[in-house]
Amino acid sequence: MKKEDKSTLVKELEAEIKAYPHIYLTDIGGLDAAETTALRRQCFNKKVKLLVVKNTLLKKAFENSGVDYSQLYDYLKGETSLMLSETGNSPARLIKAFSSKSKLKKPILKAAYVEEGFYFGADKLEELVHIKSKEELIGEVIGMLLSPINDVMSALQSGANTIHGVLETLSER
Repeated sequence: MKKEDKSTLVKELEAEIKAYPHIYLTDIGGLDAAETTALRRQCFNKKVKLLVVKNTLLKKAFENSGVDYSQLYDYLKGETSLMLSETGNSPARLIKAFSSKSKLKKPILKAAYVEEGFYFGADKLEELVHIKSKEELIGEVIGMLLSPINDVMSALQSGANTIHGVLETLSER
């Protein structure tokens, strides 16, 4: 491959990395054509971008991205595919579901950068499946803050209904 082609690929990878906040490094080596096509189709349906990349080019793209991904460099060995997503747990759920049906138990999680944290090894997959996005956590906090107010309002409304019922009963007598 020519040097110009490599630099073009690095720039394209760099743009992809900057476009997505969540990065998964996986191993899909050994999957046959039908399984690879099925995986790509599921990735497309879940809005996960799947790229098979050369480790050296990916490392250069990480170095040029402006974010310190140096903790991921040790996992750029062997066959590497890159899963990029807007949602932090979407690729993890996809990996878990697909590998449970695959004969080779692939894709295998090598490492991930999710919600500004690093996760290493296939044993972290379950943790990544259950991770919540910042928006989900903010929604839960707001729900917890509104819960006491809603309880007071419903108690006041039920009290008003009780008083109304008592007054109606008294007026009928």
